[in-house]
Amino acid sequence: MYASPQARSASLLLIGLVALIAFALLSSTALSDQMPTPNAVTIKIVAFNDLHGHLEPPRIGIIAPATGAATVVVPAGGAAYMANAIQSLRAQNPHTAVVSAGDMIGASPLASALFLDEPTIEVVNAINIDFNAVGNHEFDKGSAELLRMQSGGCVKHTLREPCLLNKSFPGANFGFLAANVFNADGNTLFPATGIKEFVGSGYRIKVGFIGMTLRGTPAIVTPMGVAGLRFADEAATANALVPILKAQGADAIVVVLHEGATSSGGYNDKACPGLAGDLLPILDRLDPAIDVVVSGHTHRAYVCDYNKASSANTAKPLLLTSAGQYGTLVTDINLTVDPRNKRVVAKSANNLIVQSEGFMNAAGMPVNITPLYPSFTKDAVVGEIVATYVAAAKPLSQRVVGTLSASITRDKALDANASPESALGNLIADSQLAATRAPERGGAQLALMNPGGVRADLLVPAGGGPVTYGQIFSVQPFGNSLVVKSMTGAQIRAVLEAPFSSSDNPRALFSSKGFSYSYDLSRPRGTRLTDVRLDGVEIVATAVYRVTMNSFLASGGDGFAAFNEGSNAIGGELDVDALENFLKVNPGISPPVLNRIRKIK
Repeated sequence: MYASPQARSASLLLIGLVALIAFALLSSTALSDQMPTPNAVTIKIVAFNDLHGHLEPPRIGIIAPATGAATVVVPAGGAAYMANAIQSLRAQNPHTAVVSAGDMIGASPLASALFLDEPTIEVVNAINIDFNAVGNHEFDKGSAELLRMQSGGCVKHTLREPCLLNKSFPGANFGFLAANVFNADGNTLFPATGIKEFVGSGYRIKVGFIGMTLRGTPAIVTPMGVAGLRFADEAATANALVPILKAQGADAIVVVLHEGATSSGGYNDKACPGLAGDLLPILDRLDPAIDVVVSGHTHRAYVCDYNKASSANTAKPLLLTSAGQYGTLVTDINLTVDPRNKRVVAKSANNLIVQSEGFMNAAGMPVNITPLYPSFTKDAVVGEIVATYVAAAKPLSQRVVGTLSASITRDKALDANASPESALGNLIADSQLAATRAPERGGAQLALMNPGGVRADLLVPAGGGPVTYGQIFSVQPFGNSLVVKSMTGAQIRAVLEAPFSSSDNPRALFSSKGFSYSYDLSRPRGTRLTDVRLDGVEIVATAVYRVTMNSFLASGGDGFAAFNEGSNAIGGELDVDALENFLKVNPGISPPVLNRIRKIK
């Protein structure tokens, strides 16, 4: 084909420009490769945990230092505010990764749970995080539904319909990690690790992340939720992955683990006084090459330099963090990396309060914004997502179901020597007994409730006020049904004894009115129950009683395996419906008296 001189000139010019651009790129790459490698580069990791689908501010205050020895309660939380807090930290350093240490979903308030936690995934997508280490509550609806949370789509795996609002639910745009969760074929349910690279002039730094959940997950979730899965030892799993990440060029290694500890210190107390919990034996066995452990599960906040001595008598400070719960805090972690020697040379962390908006507490007192701590505004994109789903749930959530004379909370008595009894736990047990006492509904004589199933307080204004369906759903968000079983006195004692046999700080079962028990921690484990009575009469080991429990406990959940020994099971209504009906027939009810569990001093 003939080409005009003008066309040939244009072609030659284009070829020349392409060659010039290519030469410039090559020269730039060569120049970059020749740039001197800096001695230190700071990498920022922003972490949160146990969000539990709290899209709206959870009306929780963080106790923080004020002037002198005084303290102030800072209102915190709310997904749109948390998004803004994370953005503010990300703006401080272009080399930032954002991670979640599990229980992002599950046990969620109505605005998320009604839509199968799709709203929470959409919100976190907008926040643009990198990885989420799955927690135990991610398995509440089974592994198939959890896989849908990652990959998206509208395949139905639960009683609730998926994709009610978003017909093209995309799934998570961040990676789920589950290094110690294995399918029957030996492969992990989700990838074990992830790597994020940070590139600058003369350096390329890789941070490796290992994501896991606690090995004891099968004992604290419904058995159907983890059917066919195996949960491996946390420390052994992490240690085996260290050389793999090192071979992939990781300069720093961060374990993101849904297991936790407790501390008697404040939310950002670096001394971590009284540090304890199931996480500590795991930390003691970790490979010294691990730099940071981002933890969760206990809903407690801490930042600790955890000195772990190895068998070679060398000590390596391990940075341990947790951001509490419900998006009220985020952890700002800074790692100083030497890119020449490919190692972390310094590390620090701070828990940042996500100060959001004021509220009225359980005592009817205002918790106001304070100028002593930074405040955050709502992120517009996340705020719009939240508003859409809150509006969709509003007709159901704002329906009034009853009234209370005062707020009823999960708190035990203020006396440090008091038992772990809870007024709200007692109220729930009472509602479940009332729903199943009739012969045609099971003929129940008592009801027992697990403390882990009570997820929020019932708050009303001072002097009393209405309670909405959204409130009681937040208290019991799991969708458990009631089950009545026949159990011998010996079997009842076995389930009651279980938490006292494994802990000196037990999470005891709450009981319905008329059923009481005592315990003595000075006695040997396994023999600490001293007095178990129904309507004032001590139960008989061989006698048979009809006992109400939720379906989670009925299948042996929360470590109460002895419930499996019950017989002649009769199913009932949803636990939240039982609570609603109880409030309807008892208008203006007062908090139950704390006299059902007695601790012998």
